[in-house]
Amino acid sequence: MAMVESNVVVVVIVVVVVVVMLLLILLLILLFFKPWRFFLSSSSTRSRTIKVDDLDRRLVSDDEDLIRNQSNELRRDYDPEGASLQNEGHFRSPRSHGLIYKQRLPTLPHHTTQGDSLVVDVISDPPEDLLFGQTLRRPLSTDQISEIQKHGRQSLEDEKFQEFVFKDILNQRSCLTLEVISGPSCGLRCSVQSTNTSRLPLTLGRVSPSDLLLKDSEVSGKHAMINWNSNKMKWELIDMGSLNGTLLNSQSINHPDSGSRHWGDPIELASGNVITLGTTSKLYVHITSQTESQIPFGVGVASDPMAMRRGGKKLPMEDVCYYQWPLPGVDKFGLFGICDGHGGAGAAKYASKILPEKVAAILSDSLKRERVLSLHDASDVLRDAFSQTEACMNHNYEGCTATVLLVWADGDENFFAQCANVGDSACVMNVDGKQIKMTEDHRITSYSERLRIEETGEPLKDGETRLCGLNLGRMLGDKFLKQQDSRFSSVPYISQVVHINQASGTFALLASDGFWDVIGVRKAIQLVLQTRERYSTDESSAEKIANYLLSEARTLRTKDNTSIVFLDFDINRLSCKVES
Repeated sequence: MAMVESNVVVVVIVVVVVVVMLLLILLLILLFFKPWRFFLSSSSTRSRTIKVDDLDRRLVSDDEDLIRNQSNELRRDYDPEGASLQNEGHFRSPRSHGLIYKQRLPTLPHHTTQGDSLVVDVISDPPEDLLFGQTLRRPLSTDQISEIQKHGRQSLEDEKFQEFVFKDILNQRSCLTLEVISGPSCGLRCSVQSTNTSRLPLTLGRVSPSDLLLKDSEVSGKHAMINWNSNKMKWELIDMGSLNGTLLNSQSINHPDSGSRHWGDPIELASGNVITLGTTSKLYVHITSQTESQIPFGVGVASDPMAMRRGGKKLPMEDVCYYQWPLPGVDKFGLFGICDGHGGAGAAKYASKILPEKVAAILSDSLKRERVLSLHDASDVLRDAFSQTEACMNHNYEGCTATVLLVWADGDENFFAQCANVGDSACVMNVDGKQIKMTEDHRITSYSERLRIEETGEPLKDGETRLCGLNLGRMLGDKFLKQQDSRFSSVPYISQVVHINQASGTFALLASDGFWDVIGVRKAIQLVLQTRERYSTDESSAEKIANYLLSEARTLRTKDNTSIVFLDFDINRLSCKVES
């Protein structure tokens, strides 16, 4: 009996072992063959994979409505504001502007079986013979070809328009202007264009060679920098590990680890922002977008309030430099000028805005413009512009000098220049080594101005150097004084026209009286010639010459606001506008 029981136990054990082994074998078979993938693929393959039969079908539908819908994808994918295609980080070549090419599939190997997943390599280069980016595996019918050609002609028209948009966007530039509105260097200004890579990044600091030099003990030697981000098309401010910190609109932009001298992260700037360096130096940010306009001669602008020149008393900045080339709506005419205010900067700022507008408005009359071009004389234009500007000004207790140089080109690539001025800001030109004074001094001590006043029937007394407290006889604004004394005038002196030979090394120098008080005409010409030689191969030589002249006036301890506009007509030094 015991023997039987033991045999039963052995049989049960064997059966259990066999069943376990069979289960293991079945599990291995399931893991190896994965039969469930057939059930899953039946619902998902249609949306995520491509079958061999599908690849044999044409990728261009016979339905005309579908073709139109595909062509409309051009406008949905194209981003005219960003001047780029959504899936690209750079501009296409002109040949492909405005066209979106769909992905095309490579030929499938013959051994691919139905139901297998297919990994497709995307070929991004568009074929030369395709319109609208469709990839064709079979010839199209005649009707289909004519339909695509019709859309193709429209596409080419769109392409030309989009090429124009691309060129226009590429010509767009941003101008950044910084003005120090508080601190020891209050009144100091600096401007730079996004296209002028030789001047970027713009550095702010207390010691040279910072681009904006701030005489503030709380500003680090190299405090911060501003650069143009061409990918974002934005200006960015970066703290360079300053000791006393940098604030943007009262928010710190320093590296989180204070005292580490590590650079902070780039922060985007916007027009109207206020940058604070340390605690006292505040800079106002002004950003404008402009269309690049190639000026056929070099231009440099520099100015300094010379704020601490009068026994420690701060001197407000009342000079305004400006220029426009071309004038709005008037091709090949440009205006360059300086206004030096007194009693405040309001009159100077207003006149610098209105004068170019008046000149442009007068020259927009085709008859007057043709008269200037035929007679090579713009006297009437300048005289009328000054008269209209004076009529618009309502500044009773503020006034300003105004010196403008009108430059124009005729159809034969000849350049001409003519100057008009009231006050004591002056302009000189150097043509073929000959010095030409383009302005007249309207200070009361000037012989020509005393003679003019004498002709009014009320001559000045001997030794009298001021009229109602002013040392100027001509200016814009000061309406109250002009009502009190008729001897004041706003009628400008107008120079003769200078014909400019670009191969003769001609240049023009406009400056406020802060410069001419310490540097004479002959000395100024000599300084320009010396500096020209030094920067003979530098494309931004005009700007460097202007800054060098400004530094000479500073060295000679001028006690007045000083502004300089320098024009270099030498054909060997052609450059683009760099400041505004």
